[in-house]
Amino acid sequence: MDPDIRTRAAIEEHWQASERGDSETEHAIYAPDALLDYPQSGERFRGRATIAAQRGGHPADRHFTVRRITGGGELWVSECVITYDGVPSYVVSIMEFTDGHVVHETQYFTDSFGAPEWRAALAEPMPGRDITRA
Repeated sequence: MDPDIRTRAAIEEHWQASERGDSETEHAIYAPDALLDYPQSGERFRGRATIAAQRGGHPADRHFTVRRITGGGELWVSECVITYDGVPSYVVSIMEFTDGHVVHETQYFTDSFGAPEWRAALAEPMPGRDITRA
């Protein structure tokens, strides 16, 4: 099987396992010594077990929707919406692979914001979305 097809399938399974709360399958994608960085908070989590523990302790009801996965070789990007207690957060996950496992992931989180009125005539809604006004 083509390595990129295998990697894409592993990433899809990672996000599906995240949605269904299957921590073992969710974290199988990571190398034992993987790093996970959250630039907004400055946090780094070292090791598959630590990554799983910090996610397992999350108090919110979480849901995961993948909008797009793109990449090839050792570098892959997922664009997702992670909903925490009903509030969406838009996420970009950058995964770096070695030997079929994630060795470094960086996740960027952002909250939604209202579009200013001055852009109204220039914008159209993204597929499946409504434009939120400021």
